[in-house]
Amino acid sequence: MEFFRNAKAVRLRSHHDKYLVAEDDEETVTQERNGSSPSARWTVEYVLNSDSIIRLKSRYGKYLTASNQPFLLGMTGRKVLQTLPRRLDSSVEWEPIRDGTRIRLKTRYGNFLRANGGLPPWRNSLTHDVPYRTSTQEWVLWDVDVVEIEVKSPTGKGLVDPISHLDSMSYEDPTSPPKGSNLSERYSRQEVSCKVLRIECL
Repeated sequence: MEFFRNAKAVRLRSHHDKYLVAEDDEETVTQERNGSSPSARWTVEYVLNSDSIIRLKSRYGKYLTASNQPFLLGMTGRKVLQTLPRRLDSSVEWEPIRDGTRIRLKTRYGNFLRANGGLPPWRNSLTHDVPYRTSTQEWVLWDVDVVEIEVKSPTGKGLVDPISHLDSMSYEDPTSPPKGSNLSERYSRQEVSCKVLRIECL
């Protein structure tokens, strides 16, 4: 979970050096080389009352979802989609599990987000399942690139307000006249006070 600590948005890079991408049909998810695409950016949501579960939301406002639909008939892998369920349930919840310098994303039912390789229709597809073959063990490993962080106050409540830059032109001296007075009035008052001082000295 430390990979996502304070993360507001991330990109996920697969073992095939491709990024998890939300396609513009607003349903499909695939892998692509272009990590700079807005579709490769996923907003991180933290599940209430849990320190280990997250949700990932696409640029279209839909959640990365472990569906029950088989990817291919007779195969164990099931489709991973972007959906917006009426009620947020366990299908949109993922548990990041550290594996060295990378993570595995586990569903609540023990499957893992898997980036498939090989020939079509497997190539660039995403499923959730448990890889049994040694050759595909690393297909469930992901690198996490944090692209935006959420800065919190020391109390952990809300965002820290941006610090305004104060320069010599914007700084207000508490001993100066009210904001309503202009510069010419300030300088004329200073000149008058200086003349008074000269008269008293004489």
